[in-house]
Amino acid sequence: MDVDLAQNLEDEEDDDDDEEEEESEIVSERVHPAERSGHIAVIDRNCIYIWGGYKSSEAALFSDLYLSRIEIWVFNLETQRWCMRRSQGEVPGAMSGSCGACIDGVLYLFGGHHARGNSNLVYRLPLRAPELVWEHMKNLTGRAPSCKDKLGCWIYNHRLVYFGGYGFIPEPGHRGSFELDENSVMGHHAGRGWNNHIHILDLESNTWTQPITQGVPPSPRAAHACATIANTGFVFGGRYRDHRLNDLHCINLDSWQWSQMYGLIESVCECVADSDLTHQCGTGLGPVGRSWHSLTPVSADQLFLFGGFTTSRETLSDGWIYSISGKIWKPFKHQHMEQPRLWHTACFTADGEVCVFGGCANNLLSHEQAAHSNELLIFTLQPKPLFRLCMDIVVLHRKSLEKLWNILPKALLVLIQNRSTHES
Repeated sequence: MDVDLAQNLEDEEDDDDDEEEEESEIVSERVHPAERSGHIAVIDRNCIYIWGGYKSSEAALFSDLYLSRIEIWVFNLETQRWCMRRSQGEVPGAMSGSCGACIDGVLYLFGGHHARGNSNLVYRLPLRAPELVWEHMKNLTGRAPSCKDKLGCWIYNHRLVYFGGYGFIPEPGHRGSFELDENSVMGHHAGRGWNNHIHILDLESNTWTQPITQGVPPSPRAAHACATIANTGFVFGGRYRDHRLNDLHCINLDSWQWSQMYGLIESVCECVADSDLTHQCGTGLGPVGRSWHSLTPVSADQLFLFGGFTTSRETLSDGWIYSISGKIWKPFKHQHMEQPRLWHTACFTADGEVCVFGGCANNLLSHEQAAHSNELLIFTLQPKPLFRLCMDIVVLHRKSLEKLWNILPKALLVLIQNRSTHES
């Protein structure tokens, strides 16, 4: 693993001036995306879009390279097929730890870590256009966030609200706390650290602002996970100094009032007598502290937590459901308990499924080869729609039903043929 990328991975260490190796921009002939961690994923309509991240280099043992910056991998949820689209325009540099969000069919990319350090640039990419053309949003006004990666984002009222992260020392005037990582100060390198800053990007006025919040904010952190339900933003866990946290906070995105919903001492958790679940429950009160996990809204009252990395450097495979109204965590049993992940992505589909892509299956900070993944793990959180159930049955029993397909409407026939071709 390259020194710079490895030492920047979660929050701690310093940058080298040597550039990381980057995957060739010659469009690959792969039919599936390469294995990766630290990428972004967004969902728009029936497609999941993947960009960036890094993987282990095939050229040298324990060396890494960023994935091609021009490749956008698209997974069609109806046909269950991958395709790669080549992007152009003002393409961002190859990065990991960026923050991606999608509003009205447009992908917004902020921050990340590249070969020369952290970024605070913003890019937009219209996903529904015939050609994928990046635009660097240069004409933003107001005080921009500091350069950082491994931050979180809430989407509300056509605004992107960024929280936390790990990066360079901010200039004076930023609201919030910054904690310097003393291990990052070496020689001529500028120090970096954790913050709990909130920055709002208003997409109508193209303006950066910072709100004046009320209540007790979460501690500075990075590699946490954020989720939005209605006008409430949630943040769980993350790393702060030598600790990986298990606190859950929420903020009202109208009044900017912070509230702590879950902490190790005051919370109650309905744990089940299942060794596969309870061994990752820490004290038995709820999910153990972690970073590099995912937190996904799956209903108006529920959040789904999956995976991550503990203070003791264990890669997790546990799933949890948090009831907002009941203020309670419940373990979620699933079929992927033998597939731990950290620094993956998660998207919630219209069919009630959480699609987890990529991530690493072992200790990313150890001296062993990183087990990056390109698998798509599916978690069923709600009953499947009737159309989806029918489609699954038709494809499953293709041999006996295929002779009747010609009576189907053309659009439905093409959909079934594409799906069955993928699964044959």
